[in-house]
Amino acid sequence: MTFIQLTNVDLVYGSAGAKEVGGETLAVSSANLNIALGEFLAIVGPSGCGKSTLLKLIAGLVRPNRGSVTVDGLEVTHPLKTVGMAFQNATLLPWRNIRDNVMLPLEIVEPYRSRQKQDREANRDRAETLLGKVGLSGFADRMPWQLSGGMQQRAQLCRALIHEPSILLLDEPFAALDTFTREDLWSVLQELWLFRKCTIILVTHELREAVYLAETVHVMSSRPGRIIKTSSVDIPRPRTLESTFQPDFVDLVHDLRHHISLGKQH
Repeated sequence: MTFIQLTNVDLVYGSAGAKEVGGETLAVSSANLNIALGEFLAIVGPSGCGKSTLLKLIAGLVRPNRGSVTVDGLEVTHPLKTVGMAFQNATLLPWRNIRDNVMLPLEIVEPYRSRQKQDREANRDRAETLLGKVGLSGFADRMPWQLSGGMQQRAQLCRALIHEPSILLLDEPFAALDTFTREDLWSVLQELWLFRKCTIILVTHELREAVYLAETVHVMSSRPGRIIKTSSVDIPRPRTLESTFQPDFVDLVHDLRHHISLGKQH
């Protein structure tokens, strides 16, 4: 069942809603994408190809100049409340402890916002459960500066999931981390998805990360970005670092790299 659909989407930056490209920057061109409910999908491609722009379109942060974006059958015309987001930098509020950082969306998003006082204990339990899932049990009262970068990213994932969004958008969430921490968080994110099973869209430059985590990987061409290759990842779960050395895993990574190279030449 198609949950998210992009149909012939163009996005022109700096156009102020103009329909014609003119001298503006065409970021995304004729983008078509179908995402199933509960799917884990990755988007890869060269820098500046419009990967992050696709996330903004799905979240309703920008509107297409042409084509349509629909979620659950409804056209996206405004920022969606059912979306969780995590970025390269954890952006935790430095004056709040980890528990209160994780619970922040519950103070903003309805219906949780209206029930903060009644559900305070239940919300604390919800936060503790998520923190436990990412290996942060016992760290809820710590301040962000007391945690490593990898631990802060784990807390950011919890914050993005606390309000049980139907869609989780991840924009290079592990790019600033060292290789060992990054690979450790692949396992954490996989476990979170198996636990929550929301629809996840991951933007990444790391092809091994895309294949490790996703069920489907889409390759975008250089700007103006469009989908030029879609690959299914048929590697059994749960995947481990040992999986990354299997011939089918390695072959898929090489194939994606080949298509990215082709996409730079279009």
